[in-house]
Amino acid sequence: MTSVPPAPGARGVPTTADVPPVAAAPAQPAAGARRQARERALSLLYEADSKEVGAETILAGLPVEPAAFTVELVSGVASFGEEIDGLLGRFARGWAVERMPAIDRTLLRIGVFELVHRPDVPTAVAISEAVDLAHRYST
Repeated sequence: MTSVPPAPGARGVPTTADVPPVAAAPAQPAAGARRQARERALSLLYEADSKEVGAETILAGLPVEPAAFTVELVSGVASFGEEIDGLLGRFARGWAVERMPAIDRTLLRIGVFELVHRPDVPTAVAISEAVDLAHRYST
């Protein structure tokens, strides 16, 4: 003999009206979206470096504005460029910043920007994402 479960709303059986709403999560892009934003930022900053133009010039010339996180990374690296390059020069043993391969220099700039100026990004995440970009794009 099979037993039939009681219908929702029957005495003692909760309904969806009985379940309190879940608080909305803070508006943060998903990890995959942030990874894509970092990759796009790498591309845009590499283009700016290769063409020897400002990152803002590259952003202004795009037909479609990139994701907000991409813009934050590109603008942040551009704004703190001297500080970031100073840190890279200080800690990159045997390498002058201007002699680094452009793609490596660019991904290091993004990583340092996130480590120093983005307290919302955990250190392990910033390092892991920079290493992942290096595995995919470094020379």
